[in-house]
Amino acid sequence: MTEDETGVDAAIKGELLLLDHEVRRSPQRVAALLHPEFHEFGASGRVWDRATMLTLLEEDPADAPPTKVSGMKAVRLAPDVVHLTYDTDADGRRAHRSSVWRRTDDGWRLWFHQGTLFPSDTH
Repeated sequence: MTEDETGVDAAIKGELLLLDHEVRRSPQRVAALLHPEFHEFGASGRVWDRATMLTLLEEDPADAPPTKVSGMKAVRLAPDVVHLTYDTDADGRRAHRSSVWRRTDDGWRLWFHQGTLFPSDTH
């Protein structure tokens, strides 16, 4: 496996873990995946930072249906940066998503994320 593939694989694996409700309810597991400078432009329109996200995700409902992921694409922007784009469907709430992962001394971490809602009848 090439270095490019390793970074892409790590970013995709991390992204999918962050969509897992069991992982989301564990501040320790989420903290290991979020970059210290993490920020997000949420599908809700709110801007989130790492500390707020760690607190918010603890409240993720245990009985929430799994989030469906489609169209995952990855591009290596630089040796230490991977950009992911994909769509999610969380019980009918659909969003286009964009994430930037950066390699750190502690591994690959999510540095930036943005979600944009879109209606079910368009793509």
